[in-house]
Amino acid sequence: MGKFLTDAQIKQYHDEGFLSPIDVMSEDEAIAYRERFEEAEEKYPEMANPNKRNNAHLSYKCLDELAHHPIILDAVEDVIGPNFSLWASVLFIKEPQTSHYVSWHQDATYMGMNKNDFVTPWIALSPSNLETGCMSMIPGTHKNHIRPHDDTFAEDNILTRGQVVRDVDESQAVDLILRPGQMSLHHAEIIHGSRQNKSQTRRIGFALQSFMSPDIHQVAGKNLWLDIRGDNPRENSMSLHRPEFDLDPIAAADRELADENLADILYRGAKQKRGY
Repeated sequence: MGKFLTDAQIKQYHDEGFLSPIDVMSEDEAIAYRERFEEAEEKYPEMANPNKRNNAHLSYKCLDELAHHPIILDAVEDVIGPNFSLWASVLFIKEPQTSHYVSWHQDATYMGMNKNDFVTPWIALSPSNLETGCMSMIPGTHKNHIRPHDDTFAEDNILTRGQVVRDVDESQAVDLILRPGQMSLHHAEIIHGSRQNKSQTRRIGFALQSFMSPDIHQVAGKNLWLDIRGDNPRENSMSLHRPEFDLDPIAAADRELADENLADILYRGAKQKRGY
């Protein structure tokens, strides 16, 4: 039995490469987080938009709180152990009735780590379902390691390179339907994607991408980490700072460094570079 997850849930994560749904908070609590985020988004739009969607937990206090939510961290500890740091975060926002989608891919493909055994919590701050464009996973594909990806740079594909894994058996896909306040966990090598938001409301997902144990380090780019839980010694690494308030200048400076480093890592070797 883990700190939060049952033995059956832990086994399911390791067997299938993902776990969903997981109750983190009530729907009312999630709505309150959404309201705080959208207030900060409206006040400081330059800090959260399609071209500035990475590492917003270093700008907005509400997202920093989610990155340190004890239930999320207990669930992470149950699957990767008691010592871990946060590499980055991504806001996955699909506006109403837009054509944006996420192609079939594996997160670890371009992240430049020495190994890929790490986990991403994806937190729903709005309904994530078939109509709004929820994530879908191909169970067990994390056991086959990284498959070749083609960079498409397709206009409506909101991945950095529009990267896509070809010949995916979509008949095996499992849709991860989440209410506000629930999350999923997924492995860095699981094949997954999501469709368009056909609804009249925003789909707001916040991905903590990813929590990693201290035996994992960057082999491409700088080692920049937000220490979260336990002991995380890494050679030649820099510890980032939590924001004490929205746009805390110390954490904001860290975010600029982290965003530049992340772009260099994700676009290394690419034929072109987009704004996200």
